[in-house]
Amino acid sequence: MPTELRSRITGTGSYVADGVLTNQDLERIVDTNDDWITERTGIKERRIASREVASSDMAAAATRNALEMAGLGPNDLDMIICATVTPDRQLPATAAYVQRKIGATSNCASFDIAAACAGSLYGISIADSFIRTGRAKHVAVIGVELLSRVLDYKDRNTCVLFGDGAGAMILSADQGESGVLSTHLFTDGSLTDILHIPAGGSALPTSAETVERRMHYVRMEGRDVFKYAVKYLADAAKVALDANAIGADDLSLVVAHQANIRILDAVSKRLGISLDRFILNLERFGNTSSASVPLALDEAVRGGRVHSGDTILMIALGGGISWGSAMVRW
Repeated sequence: MPTELRSRITGTGSYVADGVLTNQDLERIVDTNDDWITERTGIKERRIASREVASSDMAAAATRNALEMAGLGPNDLDMIICATVTPDRQLPATAAYVQRKIGATSNCASFDIAAACAGSLYGISIADSFIRTGRAKHVAVIGVELLSRVLDYKDRNTCVLFGDGAGAMILSADQGESGVLSTHLFTDGSLTDILHIPAGGSALPTSAETVERRMHYVRMEGRDVFKYAVKYLADAAKVALDANAIGADDLSLVVAHQANIRILDAVSKRLGISLDRFILNLERFGNTSSASVPLALDEAVRGGRVHSGDTILMIALGGGISWGSAMVRW
């Protein structure tokens, strides 16, 4: 009987913008201060891309790094999945620009998905399905956001949170014991209004009024997001643990969406997993939405925190409200 195909993460890569926006910088822009931001979020600074940089530029750079680690070239890719809510344009997909910029062939299907901060986990699940069924051998899953372009710097509740960056993972077909063990995806569409950008789509097209009313920026009900994030992230983690008969003590590392240190601390307590086993980089990068999980994973891999045989839990939640988990054996 043939061995079951698995999708194994063979390469990771990341890119963060050059510009640094510190809490002290924000003090000069909006009514806030370093102590207020740090206490509530754990963030000290975030990266901001220069005007000439597009999401596809950051995504392409992260993908090149991931391909190099995997020992692959652009023409080895069968598919590019780009998770983003800040695409280069409404049409075409940002993934198509990434394909062009890295020099992949037309045999590589390329498309975007929009699940906000949970986007990379949705991408992993899609890539895993294609690989397990033998329809793809190598897939690039990218999370990229240029959130500085959609932030209202008059709203201290949102502008202090987000930064620009990209992370990429190469998933490859494998018949060993390592790889993606399971993925679990969820959405509660009744909560769409607690984290959204009101205008710019077909429901509320761009107009002089929507621009004047600042409706093209991220709006968030922070308390609601916090409440649901803690519950749903912990729930998704438990689903993944139960599905694989893995105990919390058996986890080597948790790669969680870097939203807010208080959220992550509350999730760690609910799961009974020390925060020491979480990869944390939000102090330096803030919330990079779709890029958050792959960027953090790349830092963990390149920083020597991931070893062969490790069991890694990934969890994320974002607008939709959409959330999910993935269990990976390295």
